[in-house]
Amino acid sequence: MPADAPTISAGVSLAHRGDLVLVARGVYHESVRLATPGVTLRGESRDKVVIDGRLRQPNGVVVTAPGVAVENLTVRENTQNGVLVTGSAKAVAGLPGHSGGYDTGAEPVTFLKSFLVSHVSATRNGLYGIYAFSAQNGVIEDSYASGGADSGIYVGQCRPCHVVVRDNIAELNAVGYEGTNAGGDMYVVGNRLTGNRVGLTTDSDHQEKLLPQRQAVVAGNLIAANQQKATPEQADGGWGIGIGVDGGSDNRFLRNRITGNSNAGLVITASADLAPDGNQVVDNSFAGNGVDVGWTFPTATRGRGNCLRGNVGVRTTVPDRLTSTASCPVPKKSPSPAGSWAMPTAPGGIPFTEVAEVPPQPEFPHATTAGATAVPAVPDLPDTADIPLPPASLLAAGARVRTP
Repeated sequence: MPADAPTISAGVSLAHRGDLVLVARGVYHESVRLATPGVTLRGESRDKVVIDGRLRQPNGVVVTAPGVAVENLTVRENTQNGVLVTGSAKAVAGLPGHSGGYDTGAEPVTFLKSFLVSHVSATRNGLYGIYAFSAQNGVIEDSYASGGADSGIYVGQCRPCHVVVRDNIAELNAVGYEGTNAGGDMYVVGNRLTGNRVGLTTDSDHQEKLLPQRQAVVAGNLIAANQQKATPEQADGGWGIGIGVDGGSDNRFLRNRITGNSNAGLVITASADLAPDGNQVVDNSFAGNGVDVGWTFPTATRGRGNCLRGNVGVRTTVPDRLTSTASCPVPKKSPSPAGSWAMPTAPGGIPFTEVAEVPPQPEFPHATTAGATAVPAVPDLPDTADIPLPPASLLAAGARVRTP
C-alpha cells in the first residue's frame, strides 16, 4: 500500500485470515474497521503512519474480529477512541446506555476473543487512547498513550479477562490506566504511568456489566508524578494520585515503585454501594507522596480484609499505623480501618487537543520484513514471582515526564 489499495480500509477489505496489511508512510483520514479474523494491520513506521481523525470521527481503528493484531502506527484526534477492541455492538456504534455506559441492559455480554495491540501511539483522543471493552484473551504492549480525555489505556467489562497490559507508557492523560469491572487473570505489569492526573485506577462501576471489579494484578509498574497541569481534566476531579482503588476487591499490588504523587500514593475507597475487600499491597516502594497509603470510606459502605506487607518507604498512612494494624494476612471479614485527609482541588486542565506532541517511540522490530503476527487464542500470563521492582528509569527513553 498505497500501491495495492488507495486507503487502509480498502486494503483491509482485501485481506483474509493470516494476511498482513502493511501500511505505507502517510497521514490517513479514515476510520479503519477490522472485521476479518486473524488479520494483522501494521504500519511501515510507527511515527510516520498516522491515522488522523481530525475530530470528525469517533474511532481511529475498530477491531471486531478475533485474532487481529494492530501494530506500529499512530492514531490521533478521534472524538472517542484511538483504538477500540470490542465484542460489543453498542460500543462499536458509539451508543451509550441511559446511565452513560455500554451494555447496561439485560442482554448477555458478548466478548471478542483474542487480540494484540503492539507499538501503537495513541494521542489526543476524546475518551481513551487504547480501549479494550468486552474483550478477552488479549495483550496491549509496548504502546504509548497521551492526551486521553478519560484515560490513556482502558480495559473494561471482562471476567475472566486473560488480558495483559505490559511495558507501555501512559502520560499526560486524565488517567494513565483504568480497569473497570475487569478482573480474573487481569495483569498490568511493567508500565510507566507518570505525569497524568491519576496514574492508575481499578474500580467497579454500574455503567458496565460484570460487577464488581476483582482479581487484578498490578505489578512492577513505575507510577510517579501524577499531578501534571497540562492534561485534560479528570471527570471525578482526581488529582495527584498514583493508584486509586474504588470499589475493587481481591486485587494484588506487587513491587510497584510509587513516587512523587502529591495527594496520595495508593488510595482505597468504596464506590457508593460496592466495598473494596481483600486488596493486598505487598513489597511496593513508596517515596515522596503526600500520603503514601490512604484508606477512606466516605459512604456507609466499608471495606474488609485489606492489608499491607513488606512495603518500603511508607512514611505516612491514613489512618495512622496501617502497616501494623492491617498487616497481611488479616481475616477476610475484618473491617478495614479508615480515615480522611485534605484532598487538594485539581487545577484546571487543557483541552485534549492541546496536549503535547508524542516524542519518537521505538519501532516494531522488522516491521517491513516480518510476516503477519499469529495472535494466540489465550496469551501467556506473567509469573508474578518473576516481576521485579522497577528502577526509577523504567522506559524513560521514550517518555516525556521525568521522575527522580
